[in-house]
Amino acid sequence: CIQFLKKFVETLTPTIKENANLIEKDFMKACAKATGKDNRFCYYLGGTSDAATKILNEVTKPISYSIPPEKICEKLKKKDAQICELKYDKKIDLKNVNLKKLRVKDLKKILNNWDEECKGCVEKTDFIKRIETLKKLHEEL
Repeated sequence: CIQFLKKFVETLTPTIKENANLIEKDFMKACAKATGKDNRFCYYLGGTSDAATKILNEVTKPISYSIPPEKICEKLKKKDAQICELKYDKKIDLKNVNLKKLRVKDLKKILNNWDEECKGCVEKTDFIKRIETLKKLHEEL
């Protein structure tokens, strides 16, 4: 919650920060681009097109009053506890990690984050070889 809102608030211009309606439009755009747990967070707030509830005012109005994201998330917890139960995956530092010690699930997740596939990969070593070959391409990003 806090991470997503901090990133979102940083993208807003000073003129948009003053208007709750403009904040809501920008929030909907940010949610359209969001993936994974951020998308789930947007769903709980009603920022996605398939959301059942809509409590965006609980976020947009406080942002327009310059209330910090930490306080906004505390208030959201009272409204919907699911929002605070979202657990984000840990980032894997590819420069320092030993790929042989990772699980296949984590190796697949690395490839998935890069939008890459490993066709014909059966063994753990196959995934490691694929990551090693693609590592140079994705380290620059």
